[in-house]
Amino acid sequence: MGGEEVGANLMNVGHVSSAGAVSHDTPLLVLPVHESQDETRDHKAEVLAPAGLSEVISGVCPAEDLKHKPGESALVYLKEGGGPRRVLLLGAGKPSEFDLEAKRRFAGHAVRAAESVGVSALTAYLGSDVSADSAQAATEGAVLAAWRFTEMKSPDEGDARVDVVDFDVMVDPDDMDAGQAGVEVGGAVGRAANFARTLQSRPGNVATPSHLADEASRMAGERGLEVTVLGPEELEAERMHALLSVAQGSDQEPRLIVLRHNGGPDGEAPLVLVGKGLTFDAGGISIKPAGGMEDMIFDMSGGAAVIGAMQAVGELNVPLNVVGIVPSSENLLNGRAMKPGDIIGSREGKTIEVVNTDAEGRLILADALSYAQTFNPSAIVDCATLTGSVVIALGHHAAAVFSTDDDLIEELRDAGDRSGERCWPLPLWDDYRRQIDSQVADLVNVGGRAGGSVTAACFLKEFVGECRWAHLDIAGTAYGEGKLSYQRKGAAGFPTRLLVDWVRSRAG
Repeated sequence: MGGEEVGANLMNVGHVSSAGAVSHDTPLLVLPVHESQDETRDHKAEVLAPAGLSEVISGVCPAEDLKHKPGESALVYLKEGGGPRRVLLLGAGKPSEFDLEAKRRFAGHAVRAAESVGVSALTAYLGSDVSADSAQAATEGAVLAAWRFTEMKSPDEGDARVDVVDFDVMVDPDDMDAGQAGVEVGGAVGRAANFARTLQSRPGNVATPSHLADEASRMAGERGLEVTVLGPEELEAERMHALLSVAQGSDQEPRLIVLRHNGGPDGEAPLVLVGKGLTFDAGGISIKPAGGMEDMIFDMSGGAAVIGAMQAVGELNVPLNVVGIVPSSENLLNGRAMKPGDIIGSREGKTIEVVNTDAEGRLILADALSYAQTFNPSAIVDCATLTGSVVIALGHHAAAVFSTDDDLIEELRDAGDRSGERCWPLPLWDDYRRQIDSQVADLVNVGGRAGGSVTAACFLKEFVGECRWAHLDIAGTAYGEGKLSYQRKGAAGFPTRLLVDWVRSRAG
């Protein structure tokens, strides 16, 4: 494990082809089929094809065989002669709904189809007037769809599966520059998300806090980032007693990982990304039920996303100063483990009454958020698989975003809409804050079941001072059943793409 391009699993991207489709040599050319908006047509589907290919397609595929619903397809074989050997006519819905996310899913379906056909390379045509954003979205979808986590499995000699390793976007000649720019960004973002997914997927006996720090350090060396890793002695010197208290129930030492991209002017206030890196969460003394505990390897998903996002920020050389911070530990139980009723300290100086040791993520984030202020940031965004309550509130389709800054909420919502990793605001009213008052300490770490996601966010707010800050609760979106064409069951990499989009949007 480890090595160059961990988690990329794929893919040679960065290629843009000019739309001479009749002569373009590719094992699989994928063309969108849209629902026809022409009421005079006998058939409700029409192929979006470059000049010269529509007639060829109509000669080998009757109009009544075309299917326009997303994911539906028809495969046609063309005569040999230097052009595409196969053409996949892939449903893409209504032209008006072929937005960035639809293009991402379209490319995901295309990769799945290529796998089923047994070809390792494909070219996708998106239509005329292709923007950089469109090419980026399609490339992301292809790179994400091609990812698999197989590094822990023995090779299967009977597995005839062909991995997709090459992806081209075909555009009209006038769109070559925009297409190339989009493909390069999409490749970087997709690889970053896949890196996060790989880190997420490694089991707890491999992905320990020290392993996470090692992988972040390796990546930083490859992408030109500065890296600092704080161990127990340094954490003690920084008074990070909340993080240390969570870690004391484990034999694995905690780490605080700090990544720095110096893309802006010296002295310019950085953006700071903070991600929860709890590499395994058994709940501590407040132990979790056995059923489903294996999924607690994903409790470091926020940290993985921040590491992945910093990879993309470095690769794209975003012209901003950006800092990524990942507090990492395990939450286990031994004779030294933190107990319900304990009162612990924090870097901020506030004392915390621990009434539930399974509410540990907010404790390690508290110290990390306090530490983040030492960079005098222009804004802090943290992400964490923090509460089961958010799954009840929003399901698996969006993360919750909390902030006292409405403009920052809108920035993140816009980034989520563009990237396909959506978020939705929930309140931070003082009525909820009163639920974490303690009679014996400054704060209590759990405010009861009612409004659990909100009270957790209120707790974090106590450690960010006056800085512009937002919190993303990703418990419902970080991993799942993989129902989208570019996902697989397990790690989703959420919100790597959202974070990269937000950072790039701040760069203008």
